[in-house]
Amino acid sequence: MNKLTADQMYGAPAPLEPGEVVVARFAPDRQLYWRLHARMAVIGGVLAALALMISGNPDPWVGPVAAALAMAMRGYYLRSEIFAEEWRLTNWRLLGPAGRIAPLARLKLARPFLGAVQIVTQNGDKHLIKYQANAGAVVAQIMAAKEAA
Repeated sequence: MNKLTADQMYGAPAPLEPGEVVVARFAPDRQLYWRLHARMAVIGGVLAALALMISGNPDPWVGPVAAALAMAMRGYYLRSEIFAEEWRLTNWRLLGPAGRIAPLARLKLARPFLGAVQIVTQNGDKHLIKYQANAGAVVAQIMAAKEAA
């Protein structure tokens, strides 16, 4: 399987404006990515086993095995897409994959959201900076850059 790069998926990153400086880069955390997939496998396995037991299936063990295999396959196939995403925080803007641009002056909200950071602009645009190991620190960096801008 070929490894995808960010440029293949999203095009070239947004260029910096004159005088704009990258303050921080936010890339997905591999450990968090796999840890969340393991959690989804456990939760899905428990729910699947319960559903099979309630329905009278004599083999409820199939549910957890299927959930674990499904999450492992999902994690394996989506990893190149997820790890190609990188957000850049500059002194004026937040630049994301696929040409996403959120000017810091128009930023309404930044908050941790299930292992990610949700960004909301004054226009109502919503973006997720996914799989951040320390979402609170990312929010603090973004809000500090907004105050400084």
